[in-house]
Amino acid sequence: MSRLPPLRAIQAFEAFGRLGSVTGAAEELGVSPGAISQQIRKAEAVLGAPLLERRGRVVALSAWGRLYHEAVSAGFDRIREAGDLLDRARSQSGLTVSCLPSLAGKWLAPRLLDWQARHPGATVRLIGAEAETRFAEEQVDFRISYGAKARDYAHHVELFTDRVVPACAPGLLRRHRPKRPVDILGCPLLGIEWARDHRPPPGWAEWAAGIGEAYRPAAGEVAFSLSSAAIDAAITGRGFVLAQLSMAGDDIASGRLVVPFDLPLRLPDPYFLAWDPSALGKPHGVRLRSWLVSVARRQGARPPNGRPAG
Repeated sequence: MSRLPPLRAIQAFEAFGRLGSVTGAAEELGVSPGAISQQIRKAEAVLGAPLLERRGRVVALSAWGRLYHEAVSAGFDRIREAGDLLDRARSQSGLTVSCLPSLAGKWLAPRLLDWQARHPGATVRLIGAEAETRFAEEQVDFRISYGAKARDYAHHVELFTDRVVPACAPGLLRRHRPKRPVDILGCPLLGIEWARDHRPPPGWAEWAAGIGEAYRPAAGEVAFSLSSAAIDAAITGRGFVLAQLSMAGDDIASGRLVVPFDLPLRLPDPYFLAWDPSALGKPHGVRLRSWLVSVARRQGARPPNGRPAG
């Protein structure tokens, strides 16, 4: 059809035909009754046919109007159904958070469980993944990652810059009893070696330099690609680890790990939160983003848990 009335005119006519009155259509669309009548006259002018007729003191659809309304109302029904479908999808799909594996398991997971307990209507899925998220291709709403990877995302905010401290199991500390920070370098040490696409956390060489000592790697030292695995090995008494406070804070607070000397080093880059803008339109999306930022900012300001043992 070459003659198409303005969408506002069709909308006004559809509402009048469905509700049966100019006043009802005006209330639904939030305009004046005069505006409804004006829009319907525009539609009649474009279509070249009278859509309404007066029957005494009542205005009703004409024969042409009934024919046209039957067709356009089906289209508006489909539009309303599409909106309902979208609302159901938004409410049922929940929220998905992708996070670097060690940070997900050691820091985010227990806190996210607490948040969900306070929001029983929210459905949250946590994925531990090294690979960065492509929001346009994956069903992921939020991504927590590290360093320069923030440039890959249009929407992101810095969370916190973590610190590492030398930590070990209480039993290992009793066996070796380091009296000075340099004595730690003579104990079994656990290393962490991240993937090359991230600037790594400070290692034992940097920590030794920070206390004015030289680091000489000993034979038999073990290195882990996952920070969480190195922390777990330290908990079992296998050696000292330069543990990130975000990941080891709960273990330090509970006494599973101890920090004999409070000599932290900062990571070279901060963690960040990125998000798909559509996530903020989902139920609880804005609340979850605000909570992730606030809990991370508190983490950044948190001192080492527990009193140094030395």
